[in-house]
Amino acid sequence: MSNDDAARRAKPKRANRKTGGGSAKARRKAARLGAVQALYQIDLTGAAVETVVGEFVAHRLGEEIDGDKFVAGDPQLFSDIVRGAVHRRAEVDSVLGAALDPRFPIERLELLLRAILRAGAYEIAVHLDTHPRILISEYVDIGHAFYAGREPAMVNGVLDHVARALRADDLAKPDPSRAQPEG
Repeated sequence: MSNDDAARRAKPKRANRKTGGGSAKARRKAARLGAVQALYQIDLTGAAVETVVGEFVAHRLGEEIDGDKFVAGDPQLFSDIVRGAVHRRAEVDSVLGAALDPRFPIERLELLLRAILRAGAYEIAVHLDTHPRILISEYVDIGHAFYAGREPAMVNGVLDHVARALRADDLAKPDPSRAQPEG
């Protein structure tokens, strides 16, 4: 085998365009991050939901930035979170309002923090197939991606309150991501 053949075989395959490469978990994480960014853009610019969803799915989920190729977010999950959080904004904001300090209503929050909380609260309310602790953890991680201060702790506290209000029975069950292997 020549060096060229070895190099060709060792070179990683291109990411599958349909899935964007990466595990299903990585694609869900990327979808949630993209959804938060899209919600932020919608709040900031007032752009139409379908315009932003289309732009992200076509051009931003899993694209290459500064030479780094990112895992493409699951486009169905991404679209569901963005559309759901926007179309059910009054319901989402109501549940968040009950979890927030009355001195700091949702309207007073910084746009990015508001986007994180709306996406997380929407998923906790609707995605009953995912344990709420997993969702809280995912959105706390997104908070850490953007903030170095107390904001991730606020995301944790607010979304925990939302989960206790909407899915207390699920919180009482063990988090499947922390299950110990039998042995």
